[in-house]
Amino acid sequence: MAFVTYAVGFVARPFGGMFAGHFGDKIGRKPMLVLSLLIMGFATLAMGLLPTYAQIGVWAPILLTVLRLLQGFGAGAEWAGAAVISIEHAPAGRSGFFGSFTQMGVPAGMLLANASVLIVKSAVPTEVFDAWAWRVPFLLSVVLIVVGLVVRAKLEDSDDFKELVATKQTSKKPLGEAMKKESKGIWLVVGMRLAENSAFYLYTTFSVVYIMRTFGPERANQGTLSVLIASAIGVFAVPLWAILSDKIGRKPLYLFGSIGGLLFFPLYFVMTDTGSALLATLAIIIGLAVFHNSMYGPQAAFFSELFSTKLRYSGASMGYQFGSVLAGGIAPLVAVALLNAGNGEPGWVILYFSGIGIITVVATMLAPETLGRLERRLAAAEDDDEKDAGVAEVRASAG
Repeated sequence: MAFVTYAVGFVARPFGGMFAGHFGDKIGRKPMLVLSLLIMGFATLAMGLLPTYAQIGVWAPILLTVLRLLQGFGAGAEWAGAAVISIEHAPAGRSGFFGSFTQMGVPAGMLLANASVLIVKSAVPTEVFDAWAWRVPFLLSVVLIVVGLVVRAKLEDSDDFKELVATKQTSKKPLGEAMKKESKGIWLVVGMRLAENSAFYLYTTFSVVYIMRTFGPERANQGTLSVLIASAIGVFAVPLWAILSDKIGRKPLYLFGSIGGLLFFPLYFVMTDTGSALLATLAIIIGLAVFHNSMYGPQAAFFSELFSTKLRYSGASMGYQFGSVLAGGIAPLVAVALLNAGNGEPGWVILYFSGIGIITVVATMLAPETLGRLERRLAAAEDDDEKDAGVAEVRASAG
């Protein structure tokens, strides 16, 4: 039931992505970033204030589902805007690093979320945590919301987008135009997103359940602690992989992560099944900090650079969020179902994730290298502007 409630949020992500993509390419990136944070912040805070089933009956799970949908809508609207505005403000040759600040939010968020839960759990008896203390991490999110709003209020749209607005070159129907003109890029992003997002939820969500089911409820905190350690490492690993992508390219690192992750899936279960807490933790760290993060670090730049400035928010957003639904949204549900079908043996789970991994490897091989593409497009646009200015000058002198 917990996985189903969790998956509901993913259903709303493409709608949030399309909504924000449309208006982000039409009126600006900044308004969508502020709106998405307000939606997510409200939903998260409201979860901490939600009445229990004992208080309002069936309305409790209904309201929780509605809040998860709102949270998913906000998350769907969030990513592409943050990624696009980061790389569009980046100095030449550093778009991978600047884009990684968007990506760092995930390991940092996982670190804060898991740490806050562990701290509250250790500070109060179990019955107190179950009664009301579980609300504390949700309520504390208001601090991050306020900080985020202050930061985003000071942001401005990039000069490239401002120029589109000034010259009235923004698309009137960004979604339709993106699907027509940028369909290849959208499908490549969907394919490349699959293994990365599935792997993330394999290691951060499914692994916690797998460890507890395999070794008993007394090991419940081991999985959470392992994810906490991997997330702490990820805060530093993500930008390091992104910096490397600014040197050698996005595609080599994405191929390393997708192929390496594909080969590592079976080994993850071998290491976990030894029963060693150290090996299980090491398996999650390798899976996340090495193979997942080598894809995730340069991802904001890689995906955004596949699209033109005019349709970048819509194209990147649609590909990313549709990939999220097909991967992260259902991956834990499918993995648990396959684990049950295999009587607790992970064979079918390995086959499932291997199939997803192959799709991502193929999509990455088909994708062009985008390192320097943004700078080349800007240089070409400047050349065109200079030519237009020269023509105007000649005409003016001739007149």
